[in-house]
Amino acid sequence: MSYFSRMFGCGVFIVAEIGKNFIQTPAEESVAEYLARAKALVDAAAAAGVDAVKFQTHELEDEQAPLADVVTPHFTETDRYSWVARNTRATPLAEFWQPLAAHCRSRGVTFFSTPMSRGAARKLNRLNVPFWKVGSGDILDFVLLDYLAATGKPIIFSTGMVSLAELDEVINYLRRRRAGKLSVLYCISEYPCPPAQFNLATIEELREKYPEVDIGFSDHSLGHEAALAAVKLGAKIIEKHFSLSREFWGSDHQVSMLPAEMATLVTAIRAGDYRLVDEKKFYGERERELEGANNRFRPYFHRALAAAADLPAGAALDRESIYSLRPLARLNGLPAHRFELVLGRRLKRPLKKYEVIQEENLA
Repeated sequence: MSYFSRMFGCGVFIVAEIGKNFIQTPAEESVAEYLARAKALVDAAAAAGVDAVKFQTHELEDEQAPLADVVTPHFTETDRYSWVARNTRATPLAEFWQPLAAHCRSRGVTFFSTPMSRGAARKLNRLNVPFWKVGSGDILDFVLLDYLAATGKPIIFSTGMVSLAELDEVINYLRRRRAGKLSVLYCISEYPCPPAQFNLATIEELREKYPEVDIGFSDHSLGHEAALAAVKLGAKIIEKHFSLSREFWGSDHQVSMLPAEMATLVTAIRAGDYRLVDEKKFYGERERELEGANNRFRPYFHRALAAAADLPAGAALDRESIYSLRPLARLNGLPAHRFELVLGRRLKRPLKKYEVIQEENLA
């Protein structure tokens, strides 16, 4: 029995990934308007019968390097720095996250959110979220993982931008840190993902390789057949993007399920109809490398270590003096998974805030 089966009384834990889908127009709007839309999405997801709703939480300060020309291929309407800044302004703790979490409780659905940085995780921790979700782009952010592990809460993470070897490194790191219960969602980070790209045999492979880890599926395809095939192959968590319309402006609406579609998926899983799905067209082959090893979004979402403040020469690097910032490809610093290895080392020269940390800077 999976962790979620025990904790929430469900065979398969079904998550409506609302993410940032309360942003629906190019023009910036008020926090009150964003909150009203977020609540409407929660209401629709609850009516569809999901177990949980998931959002995404940003804190610009320690997420995105101040570069104005980084545009990701899946959302070209704005640069990444402006998008993260808008999301940070849209969701203050007291005016947005606290009333939204309370609304989820009132509707009987579990609230949680993906912290997109350590600063975002600290904000969310004040809401006493029951567990963490780490997105595909942050699975190698050991600054974030270090903080999450220390809370002892369960951690769910997606595989869309890592290789099998990197996944193994992450799981071993979290085991050493005595993190809470781990869950891994097989994922392909394409928006939308063509069904032919799936290799759902990976679900079986991961279940055998990590028997103590709950395995699930974060699905970016349109429709529900791939998700049902994943359940048939043993997935214990299903996550699907969720919106009220695929016509809205924003990064994820076009790959999202609508309320009636989500209700159909929930009913099919609860009724056991997934057993009737032909999983062979999604199956692929065992022992195949994860698509995330060469995913085209890696350069935009992986991170470099950087100074969290102006630091003098001779300063010993501790947790609070280090940020991890996107995008690694532009910053030319040590990658974020080197975090453990730089702790305690001293700087040979001063670093300005946001300046990347390089091996040659360290004694």
